[in-house]
Amino acid sequence: MRSVKILIAAGAASLLSSGAFAADMAIAAPPPAYYPPPVEDFGGWYLRGDIGMTNTRGKFFAPAYNDATTLSVSQLGHEFTSGTSFGLGVGYQFNSWFRADITGEWRSKVHFSGTDFATIAGLGPIADTYSAGFTSWVGMANVYVDLGTWWCITPFVGAGIGGAFNQISGLTDFGAIPSPGVGSVNAAVFFANQATEAKANFAWAAHAGLAYKVNQNFTIELAYRYLDMGTAITGAGSTFDGTRSSRAFEFHDLTSHDLKLGVRWTCCEVPAPAPLIRKG
Repeated sequence: MRSVKILIAAGAASLLSSGAFAADMAIAAPPPAYYPPPVEDFGGWYLRGDIGMTNTRGKFFAPAYNDATTLSVSQLGHEFTSGTSFGLGVGYQFNSWFRADITGEWRSKVHFSGTDFATIAGLGPIADTYSAGFTSWVGMANVYVDLGTWWCITPFVGAGIGGAFNQISGLTDFGAIPSPGVGSVNAAVFFANQATEAKANFAWAAHAGLAYKVNQNFTIELAYRYLDMGTAITGAGSTFDGTRSSRAFEFHDLTSHDLKLGVRWTCCEVPAPAPLIRKG
């Protein structure tokens, strides 16, 4: 009986010592969980469309400017009316700050008007009034730098090079020569260029604007563009009596300050590759 009590006491002591040892042991922390980092937007192909308001400027040269050996010309009110531009394009977003696109654009017909007061040696003073239409097609390759995003708005700058096909149509030149000493008009000359002639030129542009990202695939742009379109020239014409003439009128340094509203639709988005995760 005494032996049984001793065995029971020994077993209880052994259990108590095992429990105390287990309580003193540190509990190992569970292995850390690995979560893949979020995949950031990378880029991809996009389509774009633009509508804008054009504000064309240029220098006008009449044939008489080169004909007279002594000519003093005072130009008054040479200007173009405002017009509209419509463009389409395709581009690629390389990363979060750099993108490029190719665009084609039609610029609606605007009206040119102007008046010259000139003094020509041997002829006396003469006044000319001009009127014409001007249209253009422009193709550009553009690159842009996005300058960061705040509240879904991204400012950007860019530049482009390409070509412009400029066309002058329906130019008329009405000239009146005062009678010496009388003050009345004794002659009138009417010159018209019925034929149109398109002239291809090198063109370049500078862009600046703001882009608003509506969602993952749709972005709206409001942008300013300075566009240099080169020169334009008229086709053959005739005088008031029907005499044909090949004398050309020219427009130099044709530029435009454009305000554009555009949209971009990312059609084939490419995500950035996820970084490799190593364990151990």
